[in-house]
Amino acid sequence: MKRVLGLCCAALLLAGCMRKPETVAFSAAEAAFIKKPGTGVITGHAFRTRPLGQIVNAAGEVVYLVPQTGFARERFKNLFGEGYYVAHRFFPMEGERNAEYDAHVRETKTESNGRFAFKDVAPGDYFVMTTVTWGKEEDWIREGGVVYDKVTLTGKETEPVHLVLSGK
Repeated sequence: MKRVLGLCCAALLLAGCMRKPETVAFSAAEAAFIKKPGTGVITGHAFRTRPLGQIVNAAGEVVYLVPQTGFARERFKNLFGEGYYVAHRFFPMEGERNAEYDAHVRETKTESNGRFAFKDVAPGDYFVMTTVTWGKEEDWIREGGVVYDKVTLTGKETEPVHLVLSGK
């Protein structure tokens, strides 16, 4: 009985975590600006503050630079709602991938202090997203979650544009 109850709870949890399907088609032409040469630099610091005030940096995490297209805007709205953070336990499990979308996303990794940088970025509007979690690696549900922010590069920047990814 306990096993059946556990499986039912897990199924409900997974059902709640499934991402809504996108209704806007991905357009490679709309996202093409990410592949153009640029001189912009985006730097940032990704972290979360635990309930008792301890800072947890996104150490060694992948940071994604995503061009803001109709498809991406809908995807982020479906994932995050009105916020800039979603708890790990509510983030959707890997679902169906869109290879064209993935081909128009740049990646970098954070340093141990949660700092990251994207160089040679073309002008445009972007989402920047990463994960900040803590707890045991083997735990299925961990504390923390996924954070993101928006950034616009005009091509006229003379200094790096700095982001703080904390979910606030």
